[in-house]
Amino acid sequence: MKIASFRKGEKESFGIVSGDRLIECSGQGASLLDVLREGRLSNLKAGGTEHALKDVTLLPPVTAPEKIICVGVNYANRNEEYRDGTERPKYPSLFMRTPGSFVGHNVPMVKPRESDQFDYEGEIVLVIGKAGRRIAGEQALAHIAGMTLCNEGSVRDWLRHGKFNVTQGKNFDASGSIGPWMVTCDELDPAKPLSLTTRVNGEVRQQDTTENLIFTFADLLAYITTFTTLKPGDMIVTGTPTGAGARFDPPKWLKAGDVVDVEVPGIGLLSNKVVAEP
Repeated sequence: MKIASFRKGEKESFGIVSGDRLIECSGQGASLLDVLREGRLSNLKAGGTEHALKDVTLLPPVTAPEKIICVGVNYANRNEEYRDGTERPKYPSLFMRTPGSFVGHNVPMVKPRESDQFDYEGEIVLVIGKAGRRIAGEQALAHIAGMTLCNEGSVRDWLRHGKFNVTQGKNFDASGSIGPWMVTCDELDPAKPLSLTTRVNGEVRQQDTTENLIFTFADLLAYITTFTTLKPGDMIVTGTPTGAGARFDPPKWLKAGDVVDVEVPGIGLLSNKVVAEP
């Protein structure tokens, strides 16, 4: 199933996507988060008002997760960019993002007025379906409800305001996006290789496969749950390939009017136009 959260007028709801239509899941919970927390995903059925996708505003699939944990430098070539070919890291690099720092598919991403160093990062997102702490690697994938996409918009100069963190540059309001929907694991197996492509104004900037991850999806869940309990609806943003704008000479920063597309066959296409903050 492809499950999307959306807004139409003053109403927020969720439903199942079929082609260019979205059918609400009426009477089955107020949100996808409710469904995940109550363990009812396998019983979810379309049954309610039908909408054309073009007539609704898509939101991130899980609109109010408890945690959004992001992974830095997790593709082999990306590691070499940062570490000049040295050995791979022993542990994943992690940071947190707030729900308010993300918009949905086809909703503008906002370039903040504090910086011109606005960058893109195409990524695959794991949506947790079953809670767990200290999850064994061989059992980890069973805790994933589905997958979606992320453009992990970053304000590069603000990543270095503090000595030991990147939080500021990763959490400007509406600076990133997640969507367009969540694809459940019965439709797309997270254990199989996935090809990720990011385009800016149609130009391919990033292209890689999850076969080149330093820490696999199972590795990430096992490591993260060593120190925190993952809960249904939590999202893990799994890292971006080489080719972010900061790595060009000169850098290719995003500007107002640019369109960034993140695509994975089997999941879909996440597209966002960049607008300048007034």
